[in-house]
Amino acid sequence: MTENNVRELVDLLELERLEDNLFRGQSRDIGTHFVFGGQVLGQALSAAQRTVEAPREAHSLHAYFLRAGDINAPIVYSVERTRDGGTFSSRRVVAIQHGQPILNGSISFQVPETGFEHQSSMPEVPVPEDIEPMQPLPPERLAKLPEKLQRWLGVDAPFEFRHVWPQDKLHPVKRPPFQHIWFRLTAPVGDSPELHRSLLAYASDFNLIGTATLPHGISYYTHNVQMASLDHALWFHRPFRVDEWLLYSFDSPTAQGARGLARGQIFSRDGRLVASTAQEGLIRLRG
Repeated sequence: MTENNVRELVDLLELERLEDNLFRGQSRDIGTHFVFGGQVLGQALSAAQRTVEAPREAHSLHAYFLRAGDINAPIVYSVERTRDGGTFSSRRVVAIQHGQPILNGSISFQVPETGFEHQSSMPEVPVPEDIEPMQPLPPERLAKLPEKLQRWLGVDAPFEFRHVWPQDKLHPVKRPPFQHIWFRLTAPVGDSPELHRSLLAYASDFNLIGTATLPHGISYYTHNVQMASLDHALWFHRPFRVDEWLLYSFDSPTAQGARGLARGQIFSRDGRLVASTAQEGLIRLRG
């Protein structure tokens, strides 16, 4: 099942080419009722990468989520080749469903260069082998939960997550807006850097905006809380593999106006800062 889940995700990111700048993708139900935002990010990046020639590599992605995606309908990705300069290339991607845009994105590419280097230090946390894997809920307990939670918690995932500070998201308690999570793909994939970047874009949407809920004792599972990603930014800094352990370090500096802001740094196991993220999300308390 592990290899099947990973193969399904890889297939999901390998889009069908309809025209030179037009691609079509399908969706995977991960229990969210709507298309998972990370899926649209990964597919948008995949589409843009297929319009850029090597050795140019994606170094930044900025996207706005405009509408909830229909999980039962294909998504068409239209890529605009905005500019190809001497060193940088820029692409604009629009994800379309039912004739309406569900995501607008801009992605920048660069020819690899050498230059000055510095980075933040990786937090001192236990290695993933010293952290207990997350255990699935027993079927009898899962059956007692609302349908929304059954769908989310009952789906086999292609990524494994190990929380440095675990929390019972069904019964959350208030705590500071920081967390560290090790993650990796559950089966090895090929060596394509483009595939690993698309897979990281997919995974980067997990747990990010949830960091902004920690001081309030709520979570995605809280029945009267509405949550949705509004925008997403991702920067690639150094080479990495998503089928090897990566540490995702989160913080949330602010929440206000039914919105929360969260930031992330992603480190390889040997301490290299390989990517950074930022996201603002809707966190609305319903009456």
